[in-house]
Formats: sequence, structure tokens, C-alpha cells
Amino acid sequence: MTNPYTTPPVPQPARPTPRWARKRYLLPALGLALLVGAGIGAGGNDPATDAKPAAAKPRPTVTVTTTATVTATPEPEPAPTVTTTKTVEVTKTVTPRPAAGSGTGTGSSGDDSGGQDVYYANCSEVRAAGAAPIHRGEPGYASHLDRDDDGIACDT
Repeated sequence: MTNPYTTPPVPQPARPTPRWARKRYLLPALGLALLVGAGIGAGGNDPATDAKPAAAKPRPTVTVTTTATVTATPEPEPAPTVTTTKTVEVTKTVTPRPAAGSGTGTGSSGDDSGGQDVYYANCSEVRAAGAAPIHRGEPGYASHLDRDDDGIACDT
């Protein structure tokens, strides 16, 4: 016997299918559709697509003629070169030394200062006198003429 006061069970609405279950059917269906579409596209001999292309229609020929005129331009003349000459006068005083062993000197030690009185203010005077380069110990050598202090004055 059934109880008349009880309500019959209410049917529950259907639960939506979980995502993983939908993928289980959807992905194989898409793969099958892809294979069927590829088979249709690759196969089949359609007489409309197998027809040979029509002969090319004649087209007008275009001829272009170009004329170029080359004008030679004269090269400009070079500017005149101006050369100036500077004359430098150098006076060099040389005192003769007595010959060694002649015995005519003031003493037996000799005079070592002969030629040491030559003085050049700069290397331009040394080069003008034709004495460049001057080594340490030679007449005319001075430390202000030897920039790199290597014992050779006016070497560059």
C-alpha cells in the first residue's frame, strides 16, 4: 500500500554533460570530418577541371625606345700652387783644435771645449744647418732639442 500523503518523487532535470565527456565525442567527429574532406578534395576526376587551358589570346606588343644624351663636362682646372721660399742664414763658429801630440797647446790636457760653443734655438735651425740629427756629446746637442730624451736631438 502506498501512502497517500507522500508526494511522488520529482524527476530531476538532466545534468549538463561534463566537458571531458563532450570532448570525447566532439574530437573524433572533427577528425573524421577532416579525413572525409581531404578524401573528397584529393580524389575525383572532374571533367570541368581537367580541361586544357585555352590558347592565349594575342596581345598588343609595346616597344619603348629611350634616347640618352650624355654631355661631357670639362674637369675644373686645379688651383695654382703657391710656394714660398724662406732663406735662413746660419753662422757657425769653429775654433781649430791643435793636433794631438803636437805639443803646441797651452797644456798637455788639450782643449776639449772646442766646438761646444755651437747653440741652436730649435730643430729648424739644426736642419737648416744640415746638422740633424745631433747625438748626445756632439757639438750643438742640448736637452731642449731632445724631446724624447733618447740621446738623439732633432731625430724626427
